[in-house]
Amino acid sequence: MPARRKARKRALDVLYEADMRARPPAEVLTGYLRRLDQPRPDHLDYAIGLIEGVAANQSRIDELIDTYAEGWTLDRMPVVDRNLARIAIYELLYLDEIDDAVAISEAVELARQMSTDDSPRFLNGILGRIAEYATR
Repeated sequence: MPARRKARKRALDVLYEADMRARPPAEVLTGYLRRLDQPRPDHLDYAIGLIEGVAANQSRIDELIDTYAEGWTLDRMPVVDRNLARIAIYELLYLDEIDDAVAISEAVELARQMSTDDSPRFLNGILGRIAEYATR
């Protein structure tokens, strides 16, 4: 698995736990880092950046999800999909070094591995619409 995909997966783990336990991502991240084996993986800094970036911009990110998720509310989405969307939207809006197509395809691939059969298509659609919005 490529390093950035591993980082996205780690970020998803932390954001998923924070979402399920209704805890701040920073608090869950602190516990997650304590449990990690040493030495720390090279991709961990990118994962931490994703978690902190999503947490810092979550209200704007969630507003975009609510706006562009046709027929879905944030609360009705599977937790994995909701957090994969958050990670990808953070990359789309705030990380210029990540191509939009890469952010979308990585979210879709992780959804294919970890979520429902409909999740890849759902995420591809919503993220594509948000990417269009972001380039305006």
